[in-house]
Amino acid sequence: MATAVMTSLDPKSRAAARGMSDIAIRNLFIVPTIVFLIVFNVFPLIYSLGYSFTDFRASTNSPANFVGLQNYRALLNDPFIWNNFAITAKYVIVSVVGQVLVGFGTAMLLNRTIPFKGLLTTLLLLPMMLSMAVVGLFWKLLYDPSFGIINYALGLGTFEWLANPRMALYAVAITDIWMWSPFVMLLSLAGLSAVPKHLYEAAAIDRAGPFYTFFRITLPLVAPILMIAIIFRTMEAFKTFDLAYVLTSQPTTELISIRLYKMAFQEWQTGMSCAFAYIVLLMVLAITNIYVKYLNKVKER
Repeated sequence: MATAVMTSLDPKSRAAARGMSDIAIRNLFIVPTIVFLIVFNVFPLIYSLGYSFTDFRASTNSPANFVGLQNYRALLNDPFIWNNFAITAKYVIVSVVGQVLVGFGTAMLLNRTIPFKGLLTTLLLLPMMLSMAVVGLFWKLLYDPSFGIINYALGLGTFEWLANPRMALYAVAITDIWMWSPFVMLLSLAGLSAVPKHLYEAAAIDRAGPFYTFFRITLPLVAPILMIAIIFRTMEAFKTFDLAYVLTSQPTTELISIRLYKMAFQEWQTGMSCAFAYIVLLMVLAITNIYVKYLNKVKER
């Protein structure tokens, strides 16, 4: 069997000399990856699901007792948890909308012949290549009321960005927009470059205005890839932890990821935190499913 499949191999290659078939070579690369995913992704997912139905605490040696859906009921009836969800929803909306507007707008500006376009695009991509903890510390200095450059540039004096409960969440969202707008820009630029030029030429012959051209040609053709960017950024925004954790500790910026961290590693409510994590997972999957359905409708047009 091996010699029959080996006909596509180079007879002088080491694989052929060892009698390895194409299927064996394929499995040699795929099987370790599957094992890695099962060990580090699937197994912890199933293991934590079991803990979500118990009162287990990792800080004690007491055995885990089965409590059924009690953890889920307690979380869903907790007003503080719903407040965390409301804060997170507000943050996701501000952050993702800002990233789409800034990223797509920047892509529109770059989608033309300009000097040093490649260098400029590379420089704009630098923020998304940095560590979120480093970005958080960097922007914490920029927001500093004493020597921060943001207050100096805007003429705000000693305005407290991160200590102000009303502005702290927006400050974190602005930082996230600065960091991840290049991601939306990159995808949008790829979509804009794929739009056929003859459509713009036909619109110019028909004397179509810029608004008509944008809403009738550019936006409909770029919408699918823009929706993909929105899906990715929405999922990541829901998981934001280190950026908000480094920048500020205001109660108004306690996202669900920060609440989950405190519940799991400060209060040591392991079973409760596992249930909380699965509630968040189901919510993210539900929102993503809505996005995907809308994306399919956009593709059908």
